[in-house]
Amino acid sequence: MVLFSGEGWLFLLRWLHFLAGITWIGMLYYFNFVQTPFFATAEPAVRSGMIAGSLVGRALWWFRWGAMITFITGWLIVFHRMGQYGGIREFFATAYGWKIFFGGMLGSVMWANVWFVIWPAQQVVIGSATQVAKGGAAIPEAAARGQRAGFASRTNTLLSIPMLFFMGAAAHLPMGDPMTRGAKLGALILLVVVIVAAEANALVGTTGAGKKMLSTLNGTFWGGFILTAILYCILAAMMG
Repeated sequence: MVLFSGEGWLFLLRWLHFLAGITWIGMLYYFNFVQTPFFATAEPAVRSGMIAGSLVGRALWWFRWGAMITFITGWLIVFHRMGQYGGIREFFATAYGWKIFFGGMLGSVMWANVWFVIWPAQQVVIGSATQVAKGGAAIPEAAARGQRAGFASRTNTLLSIPMLFFMGAAAHLPMGDPMTRGAKLGALILLVVVIVAAEANALVGTTGAGKKMLSTLNGTFWGGFILTAILYCILAAMMG
């Protein structure tokens, strides 16, 4: 059967990547589009019940493991494609390589936010709500950790827009191959600057223009679409 050939196994890997990615990003959008706005207007007892009653914990389980499987399968696919092109040098001599690398790196930053920022912070928030539900005192750092998780989650929502754009663009949006070492270096510097700026905004401080943008879904959407346009236009200019 074709399904059990080399190409068949690659298809199954892609299929698993799509399924996990839909689960991950679907849960990310649920948290940001549904749960967070609901919590902002819900009675404290309702919020605490949803958190301590494990609804949030179950959603976070699917969220973080969807991210993990997406991350692992995605990089396995990238490494396979590098082999098909003949190596790392040959892979990055193509526009496809750079577009999929941009998407993969943005996705990797999002994965790191899930596992090293959002999930640890939410464990504190859940622990605090559980203690309060049992008649105990709230954990003092829970509010601050929850706020930091919120910034990271909104940052992931913002980054998901260019990430999905470049994943789709890799095979379906024509772009010239990079012709010079300077073009490749420029593309790499561009990506690093974007990632550092986004993460600094998410992890440092609690006020400022960047935090104000992330405070609303409208601002987050506009930020994501504008970032996508900037990345694409500059990358296209460098590659052309």
